[in-house]
Amino acid sequence: MRLRSPFIVLALTLLGAACGGSNSGGSNLTLNTGPAPWPNPDNVADRIDAAGLPSSSTESLTVHYHSHVDIFVNGESEPVASSIGREDQSLFSPLHTHATSGLIHIEAPEDQHFTVEMLFTEWGVRLTNGCIGGYCSPDTKLKAYVDGTRYTQPISTIVLKKGEEIAIVIGSPPATIPSSWNCLANIDPTIENTEQCADFGQQVPA
Repeated sequence: MRLRSPFIVLALTLLGAACGGSNSGGSNLTLNTGPAPWPNPDNVADRIDAAGLPSSSTESLTVHYHSHVDIFVNGESEPVASSIGREDQSLFSPLHTHATSGLIHIEAPEDQHFTVEMLFTEWGVRLTNGCIGGYCSPDTKLKAYVDGTRYTQPISTIVLKKGEEIAIVIGSPPATIPSSWNCLANIDPTIENTEQCADFGQQVPA
């Protein structure tokens, strides 16, 4: 069998990287480097793998809690895609979304740290120390807040915790940085279960 020259392999790899978009970890998964709003990802199973997470045909509720992520671009709220880490009702990552509310579902067979980096890897949106999607510093300010407090470490390292409000602020900030999330006022009960709002300190009215 004739082996392909390593120089040809390298040339093909470089050519692929030069043809637009950003490449995720040397794989064939391209990252969205455009402006928000960012759509649902393609190649869902491969992106779950790239995040270092397992996938399953069902949701596991051994570990079950919720966080919330807000995306603000120049003061305006942008949606979080509705099928991150999920493909219809047939494939699930332990870290996924069901709607555009920004409610992040952690439904895992065992406890571990789930991070913003994992979420963006599943989403297929570029997240580095200097860029989020199509926005890069120093031209555009990139900041994050956890429960209203400025997060000073790389945004990718934020760990998703029960009832946590994470605000990713791109460009000019909104009038108010949220320190909590009003779950009952912002989810669609036809898509997401209002009982999940208990993680944010809210009870469904009797």
